[in-house]
Amino acid sequence: MSKKIFVIGATGYLGGVLARHFVEEGYEVAGLARREEAGAKLAADGITPVSGSLDDGMAPVLVAASDADAVVYAAQVELDREPEVLERLCQALAGTGKTLIFTSGSGVFMKRTAGEWTSEAMAEDDAFEPVAFLSERVRTERIVRAAAETGVRAMVVRPPAIWGPGDNGQVARVYRTVATAGAACYVGSGLAAYSCVHHADLARLYALVIERGVSGALYHAAGGEFAWRWIAEAVARDLGVPTRSLSMDEAEEMFGPLGAMIYSACSRSLDPRARTELGWKPVHGDMLSQVGEPRLRALARPAPDGPDAAPSGHAFPGQ
Repeated sequence: MSKKIFVIGATGYLGGVLARHFVEEGYEVAGLARREEAGAKLAADGITPVSGSLDDGMAPVLVAASDADAVVYAAQVELDREPEVLERLCQALAGTGKTLIFTSGSGVFMKRTAGEWTSEAMAEDDAFEPVAFLSERVRTERIVRAAAETGVRAMVVRPPAIWGPGDNGQVARVYRTVATAGAACYVGSGLAAYSCVHHADLARLYALVIERGVSGALYHAAGGEFAWRWIAEAVARDLGVPTRSLSMDEAEEMFGPLGAMIYSACSRSLDPRARTELGWKPVHGDMLSQVGEPRLRALARPAPDGPDAAPSGHAFPGQ
C-alpha cells in the first residue's frame, strides 16, 4: 500500500474530503495550498501543506508529486489548461511506477434532454460523444490513461454528482431557487436524472483505487440516482412552498445558459468495473436525507445576489 499521498486540490471540497479520509486511514498526506491561510487549515487537519500553484509555475507541485507514492488530482483549472497540467504531471512521474489518479466527472457524457428522462446509462468504458464544452476534459482522461504505457500507474475516477455534509450541490441549489422564485424549481418535467454518490463512499473508492486499481483503468462510482423534481418536491414539503416547472428560457434567466443546460440534462452512470475489480460498494444512497438541514433552509431566504450562479465543485461537469 502506498504510504505518502499528495492531494492536488486539497483546499477544495472534494480534495479536502479525500485528504482528510487518507489521514484517517493512516496515510502520510500532503496537500497543495496557494495561500498561507489555506495551508494553515490543512496543517490543522494533519495534512502537510505544499506551497504552490497550477497557474504560476508548477515546479513545487512536480517536486511534491515526485516525492509522493501516490498523487490524487482533484483540482479545478480552466478546462483548456487541464491537458497541459496533467501532461506535465505524467511526464514528471514517467518511469517511476507511482500512482496518479485524475478526477474527471460524469458530466462528460451528459445528455441534453430539456428536463426529460432517458434510459441511457454509461459504464466505465462505454463509447460516447462528449459534450462539446467538455471535450478537453475527455482529452485529459486519455492523456492520463495513456501514461500507463510510460511507467506511471495512472487511473481516472469519474464521479457523478457528489453530496454529503457541507456540500453545495443539487439539494442546496433547489433551496436557493426558493429564495429566487418563492418556489422549489425544476426544469421541464423535472425527470432529468443524474447519478450521485456520497462523499464518504467516494473517498473509500479512491482509497481502493490506490490500493488495488488497475493501471490505465477508469472507474465510476454510482451510489444512487435523483431527478430534479424529486428534490424540488421534498424541499417544497420541508418549507411549505409550492413547486414550479421552469421552461428552458426561464431556466436560462434564473441559472444562466450553462446552469440551465446542466439542470435539465441526464447523466446516468453504471460502475461495474469499480464494483468487480475493486470490491467497492456504497453505503449511503439517499441524497434526500439532507432535506431539512438548517444550513440548507438558510439558503431559501431571499438575498440580493441576483440570478443563481452556475454550479461549482465536482458535483457537476467541467470542474
